[in-house]
Amino acid sequence: MRGVSLKVKLTALYTFFMVLVTCAVLAVLFSLSTREVLSSTQTRLERRVQESTEDIRLRDGEIRVGSDFYSVSGDVYLSLYDENMYFLYGKIPYGFHESPELSDGNLRIIQDAENRQEWYVYDLSFRLDGENLVYVRGVTSVTEAEAGFAVTVRFALILFPLMIVFTALIGYRFTRRTLLPVRRIAETVQKIRADGDLSRRVGTPETGRKGMPEDGNDATTGKFPGRRKESRDEITQLAETFDGMLGEMEEAFEREKRFTSDVAHELRTPVAVILAQCGECLRDETLTERQRQELGIIEKKAREISDTIGSLLFLTRADQGRQALQREMVDIGELTRLAAAQEEFLAEERGRKVEIVCEVPEELWAFVDETLYIRMISNLISNAVFYGRRKGHVWISLREENGRVVGSVRDDGIGISREDLPHIWERFYRADSARSEGNHSGLGLPLVQWIVEAHGGRIRVRSELGKGSEFTFILPKK
Repeated sequence: MRGVSLKVKLTALYTFFMVLVTCAVLAVLFSLSTREVLSSTQTRLERRVQESTEDIRLRDGEIRVGSDFYSVSGDVYLSLYDENMYFLYGKIPYGFHESPELSDGNLRIIQDAENRQEWYVYDLSFRLDGENLVYVRGVTSVTEAEAGFAVTVRFALILFPLMIVFTALIGYRFTRRTLLPVRRIAETVQKIRADGDLSRRVGTPETGRKGMPEDGNDATTGKFPGRRKESRDEITQLAETFDGMLGEMEEAFEREKRFTSDVAHELRTPVAVILAQCGECLRDETLTERQRQELGIIEKKAREISDTIGSLLFLTRADQGRQALQREMVDIGELTRLAAAQEEFLAEERGRKVEIVCEVPEELWAFVDETLYIRMISNLISNAVFYGRRKGHVWISLREENGRVVGSVRDDGIGISREDLPHIWERFYRADSARSEGNHSGLGLPLVQWIVEAHGGRIRVRSELGKGSEFTFILPKK
């Protein structure tokens, strides 16, 4: 079906699917409806017989019946018998030649082989004034009930082909209208390749690897003489067009990555020199207290820049696929406790005095990159300390669950607003409430996310503004 348009393909698929679903639904409905019709007939018969007892009275020693007893309601025929099966009152349907024995409270099917009919028969006994025993018999035709439903089925089968045609027409019109923007997008993309007007915000025709045109392809006109056969459906055209766009986007991203990496590398050396010189100057005993304070500020800011550069280089290598994992079986319980102790010490040095509660088993082994795991858990703890309350608490937990490691870092700090929560994994993003305090670069959480996902795990966060945040990560043990 290569030469068939996409509209026809989708219309055929849509029609086939609708016919298949309709057939299945009708089959189920017919089956259920047959049962429901018969069940409804039985229920109607029993109710009519039970209600008819109200029309039977004993007056002056004689049995009297109301006029409603003779009426045929819902195709139910009523008749009255004494205990010796002597007919007293009522009507018997035409064609009902059988006279089965009376059976109190039993619903039976009587087959009339001669007339090829089936009947429901229901007998109900009761005593008039507590003495005279009589029976009310109700009879209704099963055959007529089924015949009435059969008419409905035949009517549905007659309408079914018309429904198929109608469905196909509607599907074709819907598909044609739906695919119209797709064709227009493809045409617009081709025009962009012809006139170079990138303001249209669309890409290029099909391209080869790394966004470069394949051999024999004209990247200017968007024509591909090397192709055996031009694609005829709109989706294929769109895919071919966006291949070129994706190639150009990939090239632009690669340039951005190279620029970031180059800038980070270029800044690394001068920042290292600044840190070294600050260290040398601070050892000078002739410095005044004010000079030492100013040098301390310079050293602190230079160290923050150095950390940011290190994170940038890490993420750049990760984006380029050059950040390999060195996984081995390590005791992450011990690593977590060491990281917690270090962050608690650093918090005290900064004057925050945050209490870190570590609920970690003595031993918990997992197949991870030791260096990256320490970096990940340290970033989470540092983040919790940084955004926590002064003299607040940070709770760290680790446990094994279904062959996985489940860990969490929770604080009772400022929390994250609903507006900021979806953006915390973005690079350089910092919530407004945090910008006035501290100097976090906004790269810690993206780095944490990459490390967790690189190990085949996942991480999620729950937070409430003013009450704190909880980061939960799940890592495979092996």
